[in-house]
Amino acid sequence: MHKIMKPIQRTLLMLAALVMLQGCETAVENTKELMQALPDINLPPRVEEAPDPQWVRATGYAPISLQPGQNKQHKVLLAMRASKLRAYQELAAVVHGQYLYGTTTVQDMVMQSDQFKAAVSGIVRGAQVVKSYPVQEDTYATTLEIDLNQVQRAWISR
Repeated sequence: MHKIMKPIQRTLLMLAALVMLQGCETAVENTKELMQALPDINLPPRVEEAPDPQWVRATGYAPISLQPGQNKQHKVLLAMRASKLRAYQELAAVVHGQYLYGTTTVQDMVMQSDQFKAAVSGIVRGAQVVKSYPVQEDTYATTLEIDLNQVQRAWISR
């Protein structure tokens, strides 16, 4: 009896495999037909080119003699730092805008006072020092630049 079972098992196994493969062939044929029925759209691959850089420069100035340093070299270092921070403040104003608050007082159609205050707040990433240099005898200047497209990409990717 054992000898008879092996050929029957083999036959059943082969029939099962044929049925399973027949289903795969049908699925493949259906997929081919579906793909052929779709309209032929030959769109070029989408390549986004990086926009041309939009460089913005800002220069900050700081007096050397007014710095609280202990000697001339220390005052120059402090003025260098102050001028760089002032340049960053200018860039922040360009990138994020500047808050202005003003008041005007008029009495008997005569202006009594006219005041305003300004504030800047924001994060500036990716700025590069273009130049840091003394101006005349008592001033230090630092120029920074940033690509506005880079700033926009940084905000979009957040």
